Amino acid sequence: MKLEIKNLLPVYFEEERKSTSEIWGKERSFSNGDLVNIVAPSGTGKTSLVHFLYKMRESYSGTILYDDQPLNQFNREAIAALRKDQVSIILQDMRLFEEQTILENLEVKRQLSPYHPQERIIEMARRLGVDHRLNALAKNCSYGEQQRAVIIRAMLQPFGVLLMDEPFSHLDHANSKKAIDLILEETAARKALVLFAELEKATGFPATHLYHL
Repeated sequence: MKLEIKNLLPVYFEEERKSTSEIWGKERSFSNGDLVNIVAPSGTGKTSLVHFLYKMRESYSGTILYDDQPLNQFNREAIAALRKDQVSIILQDMRLFEEQTILENLEVKRQLSPYHPQERIIEMARRLGVDHRLNALAKNCSYGEQQRAVIIRAMLQPFGVLLMDEPFSHLDHANSKKAIDLILEETAARKALVLFAELEKATGFPATHLYHL
């Protein structure tokens, strides 16, 4: 899947922001296998960019295209299909169902568009050190445990594009490395495009493209 952005800018930023950004106001094209690291200090629009690409928000000028199709022309059915089969996301605010267990959260996601068998949930949870928390309610898990669950959740669906907004903000170095290794393994198997937005250059992420927002 090809992702293009053209002259993109949040409506709440002044035009001058384009002159200092390597993303805002520029034309960029990414495709399968690209590992894109967006370095974005607080206040530069990192989360906004990820939300725009997932069509969670549309408060921008410019154009986003998936396989040459403008995202702002996708109807609800097309957006649902895109999110179900083509674009997965790791959100900074996690959005787990707090009254369900971690396993129930993951199984709901897996069943929406099956890609892995349920056994793979157990295997990924074991690799990330949260297998012992699968039957705990999400609200009773630490932020780090929830974040690892959210990473697993994103791996359970088909995708050609993976969007990540500070996916390891609650993880220490050792757990971040385990998560990166799992993500790289999964995305390589799918030949997926990864767009990783982080406050600083991502350690351990072998970026093929690096841009400052």
